[in-house]
Amino acid sequence: MATDRRVSRVAALIQREVSQLLQNGIKDDRVGSGMVSVTDVNVSGDLQHAKIFVSIYGTPEAKAETMAGLKAATGYVRREIGQRVRLRRTPEVVFMEDKSLERGDRIITLLNQINQDRHDDDPIEEDNEKDYAVSAEEED
Repeated sequence: MATDRRVSRVAALIQREVSQLLQNGIKDDRVGSGMVSVTDVNVSGDLQHAKIFVSIYGTPEAKAETMAGLKAATGYVRREIGQRVRLRRTPEVVFMEDKSLERGDRIITLLNQINQDRHDDDPIEEDNEKDYAVSAEEED
């Protein structure tokens, strides 16, 4: 088993190399249909498996097409990683779609909507404050 430090270094190297491959190495037109970026790489402790998380911007059809292109290019990516990153054994590569950016965007949208609803409800709060002020004057 490799140390945690080595695993993280190998993951960073794989992330950098796959990012370069996505820019100018993979010739499949399907991969270019959506904007693709490598968000994270998880490498197993024995350095035999690598999950490459990619974020894809575009329509759902473009995302599906891009993922199909990436899955088709898995062998090429693994071979290139084997040549560029010197390891005893080249890890098995699996591409996974990272939807965390979409979830974050959805959460921000919901929070903004809640904030907007609160501002729309402010006249009611002002009426309550006026009623309170009137009742306080009556007590004097």
